[in-house]
Amino acid sequence: MALPRVVLDTNVLMSGLSYPGSKPGRIVSAWRHGELEVVLSHCILDELRRVLPRLRARHGLSDADIADLVDCLAFEAELIEPTTGWESELTDPWDQAVLGTLVASRADHLVTGDKRLLSLAGKYPVIDPASFVLRCF
Repeated sequence: MALPRVVLDTNVLMSGLSYPGSKPGRIVSAWRHGELEVVLSHCILDELRRVLPRLRARHGLSDADIADLVDCLAFEAELIEPTTGWESELTDPWDQAVLGTLVASRADHLVTGDKRLLSLAGKYPVIDPASFVLRCF
């Protein structure tokens, strides 16, 4: 049986790293244990690099730790270039790039907590972390 192939949005990665016992934490753990095939793009990693300093106080991360963490995630994931389409319902360029990552990857799901992306679930395989955990684990 093939592993689920998923795009993880930045908010899922951040929550999963911050709260290992949460649903996003379960997803990140499943990835670490080889239960998922994760696809990312440089835009997702760039956004993660931009927001990871928020964990500095909570986890004592230095700039070097953040750079190493993002590099490790890039190494473990399949990196692709997002498609450059424009979904009229999305006004945020970051959301466009995340959706473009899903489209280019042909992944089974985009796992996100972003309400704008989740509103596209009728057109694309977009799912929230709790539903993904229930469905796949």
